Amino acid sequence: SRQKRRLIEAVKAGRIEFRDINLEPDALSSHGASLEDIRRRLHATDAEGGLLVGADVAIAVWLATPGEGWLASLFGNRLVLPLTRLAYDRFADLLYG
Repeated sequence: SRQKRRLIEAVKAGRIEFRDINLEPDALSSHGASLEDIRRRLHATDAEGGLLVGADVAIAVWLATPGEGWLASLFGNRLVLPLTRLAYDRFADLLYG
């Protein structure tokens, strides 16, 4: 799909880097995130080293992926963001369960 190609492009350009928690289970322990936390919700660090969790990770990925910024604007604006986070958390709970 076009979204997948854009994400791959962002990874190749170095705007996004994925880490395998199975290979690096302590990758975010300095942020207080346990392996179980990471399995329940997406976790990431931003360019400044700050921790992002859940829907905020998806929004950051959309912002870093060419052509996907509109998704970040739609779901990450201050009015919709609380609902985006709630929906993400419910969905993540279902997947984890």
